[in-house]
Amino acid sequence: MDCIENRTFDELKVGETASLARTLTYKDIELFAIMSGDVNPAHVDEAFAKSDMFHKIVAHGMWGGALISTVLGTQMPGPGTIYLNQSLRFGGPVGLGDTITITLKVAEKKPEKHRVILDCQAVNQHGQIVITGTAEVIAPTEKISRPRVILPEVELHEKGRFHRKLVEMTKDLAPIRTAVVHPVDTVSLLGAIEAAREQLIVPILIGPKAKIRAAAAQAQLDISPYEIISTEHSEAAAVFSVAMARAGKVEALMKGALHTDELMCAVIDADLGLRTARRISHVFIIDARGYPRPLFVTDAAINVYPTLDDKRDIVQNAIDLAHALGIAQPKVAILAAVETVTTKLRSTLDAAALCKMADRGQITGGIIDGPLAFDNAVSEEAAQTKGIVSPVAGEADIFVVPDVEAGNMLAKQLEYLADAEIAGIVLGARVPIILTSRADKALARQGSCAIALLLARRKLQAKP
Repeated sequence: MDCIENRTFDELKVGETASLARTLTYKDIELFAIMSGDVNPAHVDEAFAKSDMFHKIVAHGMWGGALISTVLGTQMPGPGTIYLNQSLRFGGPVGLGDTITITLKVAEKKPEKHRVILDCQAVNQHGQIVITGTAEVIAPTEKISRPRVILPEVELHEKGRFHRKLVEMTKDLAPIRTAVVHPVDTVSLLGAIEAAREQLIVPILIGPKAKIRAAAAQAQLDISPYEIISTEHSEAAAVFSVAMARAGKVEALMKGALHTDELMCAVIDADLGLRTARRISHVFIIDARGYPRPLFVTDAAINVYPTLDDKRDIVQNAIDLAHALGIAQPKVAILAAVETVTTKLRSTLDAAALCKMADRGQITGGIIDGPLAFDNAVSEEAAQTKGIVSPVAGEADIFVVPDVEAGNMLAKQLEYLADAEIAGIVLGARVPIILTSRADKALARQGSCAIALLLARRKLQAKP
């Protein structure tokens, strides 16, 4: 077993040395920023990190000093060492990709208090001295030997990176007039106002005026700049909002503090709703840790047990959404429990039929394959292990689930177990419908509003 063993004061000899070599990566800089709380752009901006000025900043203690401490604490003197002071001089730059070798040499021993003075030097891969100085420590007097701790792998992830990108994509677009349906609690009202501040929507607050104002007062929100249309209750708010969309007075709907069924009942009304020739469906846009692209999971909220015809529209809606968000040819995985077609699982039969429908031009704009189990859809290695040859395996953008239960559980597992950020949108209606949850965080709500804005503006551009 690999162990860390110290050198006691009595064992140390003047002239004795210990060394450590490391290569500086951008990940090292990010980790240092996380540990120290130093988010100075001069320290964590990657473009700046490649500049000459950054070289000097790194050399002045951010990294070299930490490596000297590592040698003192793990090699010489090692465990039990008490750090007293350090004086370093920086004679050259240390930049990304540079490998420096830290060498410490015992220069003096002071027996009265077991103090040791060590000369410190760092040399880069070209043999240039970049750091010199001294360190003073109290060396241990008792022998210590411990198993070397295997440090965990650290994975850095910018949470919500894709949702931030969505918001950035809307910067040159005018916000959309949005009917916010029954925003009578602080969460839904705050979500709408924050989206308005980001210039994503122009909210029209529809619901009981007294309750809306009470929610604003509780959240200490100024809603005076926004139009309020008073209705008696949530059902009336849903019906009125849908009527505004039919009349072209708003370009999107946003769910407030009412149940999804109540809003969608007004949306799908055969005579007064917002139906089109396309089946209405929902897509979760999920920014998940460890996956290099957003996951479009559909349908996890509207269609409970969709038929094959329903799934055709669900797939096409998701492909059209991906196009609006800048994905030219999305890869679509039709999910099932197994990768082979079997009469025992209807989901596999539907997957095979959808692939053939795509071959015949009944679904367009994407690359479709299935049935695929979830592991094969997200992992090329898993697909290769099972002998699956697929243009979608390991690179899927869109994940078409068999039914709403499977989709909802998949989305919630990613959110709560994989720390994913989730936005959502309802498609196939005359206008986008921002279907938020009370548990949604601010960034997820903004992402959903950004998606609605991008869809609405794309629809305008498509008009002759």
